[in-house]
Amino acid sequence: MRRVYITGASGAGVSTLGKALAATLHVPQADIDDYYWLPTEIPFSKRRRVTDRVRLLKSALGAKGWVLSGSFDSWADPLLDGLDLVVFVSAPTAIRLARLRAREKARFGDRIEPGGDMAAIHAGFMAWASRYDDPDFSGRNRARHEEWLDSSRHPVLRLSGTQPTAAQVKAVLNHPALAKTYA
Repeated sequence: MRRVYITGASGAGVSTLGKALAATLHVPQADIDDYYWLPTEIPFSKRRRVTDRVRLLKSALGAKGWVLSGSFDSWADPLLDGLDLVVFVSAPTAIRLARLRAREKARFGDRIEPGGDMAAIHAGFMAWASRYDDPDFSGRNRARHEEWLDSSRHPVLRLSGTQPTAAQVKAVLNHPALAKTYA
């Protein structure tokens, strides 16, 4: 079994590819956000402790093949032992923000609208996501991702988040790190 970590900016299609690839490979898939944040009435407002995140992710992924999607800043590096491939998905900011708006509206409805209990969180999230390509931004940004990718000891495949998901899955499966097992 193979292990694949898919990362990139919010809205690039990282989670979508992760779910599709895991279904194709018949392996567990975990999205980092589901383990980073505690389940609360106002989602994405309280972080889990790092030790709890890592423990829960290890349990969810298991010891065999898996797909991990999302983004972390080195706190989950211990999970990458035995990793076969890192996939970096990118998409233009305008496309990412449109996807995020649609996703958040579908998830939370009027809660993100002005006057809703999540309006401020949503506005802050969208402002945060819009700065991904700004190298001076102190939050998660492309420059930090590129630095991490450059230092990775694992093979890296770069994909466009504007490609159809099926084409992305095919590109991952055809990568030399996976092709001999899943061709």
